[in-house]
Amino acid sequence: MDARAIHFLKRFTVFNVEQCDGLPPELAGVAPPADTSLIESRVQELIATSSADLRIGGERAYYDPLGDVIRVPPPQVYFQPIDWNRTALHELGHWTGHASRLGREIANSFGSRRYAQEELVAEMTAAFTCAALGIVPTVRHADYIGSWLEVLREDNRAIVRAASAASKAADFLLAFAPDEASTAQVPATTEAVA
Repeated sequence: MDARAIHFLKRFTVFNVEQCDGLPPELAGVAPPADTSLIESRVQELIATSSADLRIGGERAYYDPLGDVIRVPPPQVYFQPIDWNRTALHELGHWTGHASRLGREIANSFGSRRYAQEELVAEMTAAFTCAALGIVPTVRHADYIGSWLEVLREDNRAIVRAASAASKAADFLLAFAPDEASTAQVPATTEAVA
């Protein structure tokens, strides 16, 4: 009789190592520390003086409005280190919308019109802030921008409102920037926007 392999599926319960206590040292692997030398000094100073609770780690960047916390993956995981700065400034753009700061409506359902509007504000805030700090801003990939298209098609004034909110957010952030950047001009928008 010839031996043959029989494949079968087996189920396992898996836990995140960070959620387990009392593991032997060889199992409790620690992620390498973030290489903060890859972070632009102007962005580091802006973050520090703003008192934003920005935590480096995890696999995705986001702003949690309930906890008022920003999470950004370590700079070394980005294809280009400068992208960490752009991403951090995007999340800081969301952070400015908190009720204790500029008071935008930021807790919206993913995919909703208001969510897309807030994403547009945050991305423009990052671009304005990058420009004022001397960091070359980039445009996000097409599918990211695609989420804004529906909003822009439905409302021909959406871009003007987003630019106005982004200008205010960038001004708010740049007040925390190093002295030479805090005097930089953020693009002006029409203030009579509803």
